[in-house]
Amino acid sequence: MSQQQDSVMQRLGKVGNIYCLGRKLGSGSFGEIYYAVDSQTGKELAVKLERVDSKHPMLLYEAKLLKHLEGAPGFASVYFSDSQGDFNIMVMDLLGPSLEDLFNICRRRFSLRTLLMLADQMLYRIEYLHSKDFIHRDIKPDNFLIGGSKKSHILYLIDFGLAKKYRDSKCNHIPYKDNKSMTGTARYASVNAHRGIEQSRRDDIEAIGYVLIYFSRGQLPWQGFQAATKEEKYHKIMECKQSTSVETLCKGCPSIFIPYMNYAKALRFEDRPDYAYLRRLFKELFSKEGYENDGIFDWSQASATESTANAELQKQVIEVKAEKERVREMGSKREHRRSPEETDGEGGSPVRWQGSSKETRSRHADSMRSTAAAAATDQRFRSEKISEVSRSKTGQGLGSKPRAGFFASLFGCFSAKSAEQ
Repeated sequence: MSQQQDSVMQRLGKVGNIYCLGRKLGSGSFGEIYYAVDSQTGKELAVKLERVDSKHPMLLYEAKLLKHLEGAPGFASVYFSDSQGDFNIMVMDLLGPSLEDLFNICRRRFSLRTLLMLADQMLYRIEYLHSKDFIHRDIKPDNFLIGGSKKSHILYLIDFGLAKKYRDSKCNHIPYKDNKSMTGTARYASVNAHRGIEQSRRDDIEAIGYVLIYFSRGQLPWQGFQAATKEEKYHKIMECKQSTSVETLCKGCPSIFIPYMNYAKALRFEDRPDYAYLRRLFKELFSKEGYENDGIFDWSQASATESTANAELQKQVIEVKAEKERVREMGSKREHRRSPEETDGEGGSPVRWQGSSKETRSRHADSMRSTAAAAATDQRFRSEKISEVSRSKTGQGLGSKPRAGFFASLFGCFSAKSAEQ
């Protein structure tokens, strides 16, 4: 354990007198994420920390928004949020790897079946977010994670540091504006976002289209541009997006992507997207191909005959369990050592909804990704598992079941991979 990690754990003790901190899972510009265990229930969770003196606190905003979204599939639950010591804290669900991580595991190729199932869930997630009066503004593969353990078939939308309310409680839409800075991730941002136009629901829909085409083709035409400055690079990307026809963009993709992208680009600023129509495009092709939506994705295909890989995966499961027990024991020891003056009961600090800033392509936005890092801790093991899991996929049909312990290991060991700038 690093001295920094040990220092954080000593200063905090148990988070909220309940949650025992474990290993560090990841970090961003102004915050860190730790593995944690609920000492009362044994539930494994993620704890997001940010210093109270952060330059651009955003955890308050993110926690409040997650609370606002709670109750629907595909959105993480928040179990605790408060200020404690030098930190603002949010305790939330521990999720699995991001779609970007899984895309690499699958040798940067998703089957049509997996692609169509992902499209369906993405559209459900964004429709729900929009129904709660918010737009995301940073749709990308890194911000879609699969759930942990028994929820590995559910796609989660995360990272709401750039989310914005697009209408008020009386359904009055925000006004049209231009000359704004580009907000989001340049690779997947809409053309209008590049042009500095205020974003609305249509921009999230267009960004989902780019993400799906990226998964279908393996890359987008504007990837890999070099420039002296970030602004120059963004301008090159915008010019490429504007000059690339929908037909050229969708070349080699399922034909349904052409009407999808044409529809997204034709939406007006205040238009409500027809989410059912867009989902129907994908569902009709899904049915035509004779697929069954059984929740089994490409990354679920682990060969039961690969005994060496299986043994290694089972070993990781044991390590995860040992870590869980170690964290609980450490929490108990710290509680035993604390003096009455150190025990925060009713005299703790009031709730402060503050948080971390997110590092993005926008010159005005800088915060860490919410829980993508909670899927990962060991870069070395990640590289090995990418190779092993890829080899184990050979010859496996889409209907095969994942072997026992596969997901338990997967969720604990893959490092979050930042999206290419």
